[in-house]
Amino acid sequence: MDKSRLTRLRPTRSGGTPVAASTNETIPDTMRAVVFDAPGDAGVLREERIPVPAPVLSEVLVRVVAAGVNPIDAKTRGGRGAHSGITQHPSTLGFDFSGVVVSSPYESHPLPPGTEVFGMVPFPRSGGTYAEYAVVPTLSVARKPTSLSHVEAAGVPLAALTAWGLVVETAHAHEGQRVLIHAGSGGVGHFAVQLAAYFGAHVTATGSERNLPWLRDLGAAVTIDYATTRFEDLVDGVDVVIDLVGNVHDDTGTRSLTVLRPGGLYIMVPTGSWPDYAEAAARAGVRATSYKVIPDGSVLSTLARLLDSGAIQVYVDRVFDLAEAPDAHREIERGHSRGKVVLRIGDA
Repeated sequence: MDKSRLTRLRPTRSGGTPVAASTNETIPDTMRAVVFDAPGDAGVLREERIPVPAPVLSEVLVRVVAAGVNPIDAKTRGGRGAHSGITQHPSTLGFDFSGVVVSSPYESHPLPPGTEVFGMVPFPRSGGTYAEYAVVPTLSVARKPTSLSHVEAAGVPLAALTAWGLVVETAHAHEGQRVLIHAGSGGVGHFAVQLAAYFGAHVTATGSERNLPWLRDLGAAVTIDYATTRFEDLVDGVDVVIDLVGNVHDDTGTRSLTVLRPGGLYIMVPTGSWPDYAEAAARAGVRATSYKVIPDGSVLSTLARLLDSGAIQVYVDRVFDLAEAPDAHREIERGHSRGKVVLRIGDA
């Protein structure tokens, strides 16, 4: 095969080192993106044309087909979450994506142009994924699961990596372990339930009444309707609580400490939802930690194999077009989505 047909050298817009790029796809100078100029409600999001980012060193340039929408996006847009790391506006939101590599660091790179990938960008250190193109560190990306569409794959990275970190790396889920997962039907929650069950844990999950049968299908042994039942009336002596709610609703965090066995582990996930959880846990005689997602491409590859094998699944509740990003944020903020909300940005 003539290698000149596969790659060419295209100078970066900054005049730096040339990067390998696909011959059959022209990379434009500007792209559609959703940006915001200052913190506010969902209405501050607007579509604009901005420069296409240029990859450097070991980064790949990806044409984004779909992007996941996460609660941290809405918090950041509102001035909380990761907003303190944004150095200038207008800024583009978005952590995870599924798309196609259009530029690789070098000709023999394992992710050559044309490779379908999914992963996470280092927002807010770089531009987000609510855009037609994104630059991604090669260690934060993996080949897309072949069994998933780009829309489905875009709902995986941040949520599934968070769930993996909670269940596998922090809770060390194992046969017979008793795990309580709050908000089990959300983006992170539905992956956490599946992974904990996959590794043999006895899973209790809280959720709304309509989601209880679905949570049982995902692997939860016990399901609790948080609106009608106090979970502490049904469970006790659990080994681990994975709290995806915190004390922002009905003192969920405080009540969770009472159902842990002595020395059990409480994991706080939502940013800023309960600032003094560690002190409260110490008084209750249990361990506690927070958790922040690690965008690890090798773990993404493992998750891709689990998804392709059918061991776990992703559920996409709503899909919005890029220009409908404000509506996607309003949907996230309602807090009743099952699984994931995704933005459709381009064609595969």
